[in-house]
Amino acid sequence: MTEITIKDIALKCGVGVSTVSRAINNHPDINQETKKKIMQVIEEYNYIPNNNARNLKRADAKCIALIVKGITNPFFSSMIQVIEERSKKVGYALVLRHVNNSEDEVEIALELIKEKKLRGIIFLGGCFTHSKEKIEKIKIPFVFGAIGNDVLEDGMNELQYSTVSVDDRKEGHRITSYLMDLGHKDIAIISTDIDTESIGSLRVKGYLDAFMERGIPVNPELIRNVRDKVKSFSYENGYITTKELIDSGEKFTAIFAITDILAIGACRAIYEAGYRIPQDISVIGFDGIEIGEYMMPALTTLKQPLEKIAEATINLLIEILHFNGKHQHIVYPGEIIERESTCRLQ
Repeated sequence: MTEITIKDIALKCGVGVSTVSRAINNHPDINQETKKKIMQVIEEYNYIPNNNARNLKRADAKCIALIVKGITNPFFSSMIQVIEERSKKVGYALVLRHVNNSEDEVEIALELIKEKKLRGIIFLGGCFTHSKEKIEKIKIPFVFGAIGNDVLEDGMNELQYSTVSVDDRKEGHRITSYLMDLGHKDIAIISTDIDTESIGSLRVKGYLDAFMERGIPVNPELIRNVRDKVKSFSYENGYITTKELIDSGEKFTAIFAITDILAIGACRAIYEAGYRIPQDISVIGFDGIEIGEYMMPALTTLKQPLEKIAEATINLLIEILHFNGKHQHIVYPGEIIERESTCRLQ
């Protein structure tokens, strides 16, 4: 199929190319009805404005994109470095793009494909709840790093993309079982996106699996979702959610926070309420970021093998691009790092 151009869009709308350009660039000097019609045609034909056409005609362009949701999270720092170094070593320029919660990863990917003439894409982090139809618009190889296959929509062809991650449900079960082995039964969990198919919901499912496995009743009031209006994976949200939990009067002796950052925020709320960690309340996080090791007390966590995940992610993409390799779905085990924030229930 011939690639649609700005001239084609203009012809279909019955306007000039300059009018289409003004609509795309949100120029004030355009009739709003005309603009609406143009944007509808652009959406219908999946046209992506090409602002760098001359540069993109270079046949030797070798770029891959790294699209990161939550780039300010220290969880991603070492992963980005590994991917950047490996890309450079094999002669690829890396286009790093941060995506905030209000932005659409797939739309950004499609724009970058056009603008940078990408060879491949790595999506790092996020929930990625896009439809199968939308993801299939991406016609170049792509790999999901730190996004498990279980998060993606059912019905997607697993031969058309790769994933590298831990098994979030299994690791959620591992953490909860660890706390139960220490004698805890009243275990709170702080999560995000409990009601959607996401990393957070998978870790909550693992938490519930552990209770069911041991025949221990679950107190639904101890399953806490962070606030929507505050940045999801933030110290603030961990603090606010834990403060609300404490103020509710519900009995609990341990907290499983689905990220280390949420766990650190939780610790602040626990101390402010006059409780001790771990003597009164044990706290465990998830990820294994460096700052947890230097807290007082040091944070017990489930460490993800971040460098391994990053290496496998970029290596898979390079193998597909260079050697016609097949897509794979790789799962690494996590490891509980026991420090000072958890103890046996007295």
